[in-house]
Amino acid sequence: MTNAVLQKTIFLRADPDTVWAYLTEPERLAEWFHKPDCTLTKGSKLQMFGTTSGDLLIWGEVREARAPEYLEYTFAVKPMGDAVSLVRWTLTPVAGGTKLSLQHEGLPQGADAFGLILALDNGWDEHFGKMRTALHETVDA
Repeated sequence: MTNAVLQKTIFLRADPDTVWAYLTEPERLAEWFHKPDCTLTKGSKLQMFGTTSGDLLIWGEVREARAPEYLEYTFAVKPMGDAVSLVRWTLTPVAGGTKLSLQHEGLPQGADAFGLILALDNGWDEHFGKMRTALHETVDA
């Protein structure tokens, strides 16, 4: 792993079990991210496909899945070449909903890789917005 780490935290007006479903179930994932070929469970192969193209976009393996509190999987995409990163999700119940934290580490480093890091950072922001919409969240400006 490298020291290039993306960390994000959002709050959702949904209980941890509901948020967990949006992190692990193919139909829920397709609403805000990419659709896997199976439910994400410990030891399962991770393959996520474009919701419109059907192309394989992300692959890896689910290393840990403790419902509804923690999910961890390896994460690879074509622009990363042979590099494999690690995505960790932590769900914490809070009054009125769930605190969802993402840690994406093991990303390529250096000036040549900075564009990829920016693209992933922007992508996670976009996907979090879609998750809020899928969970019928409204955010006051």
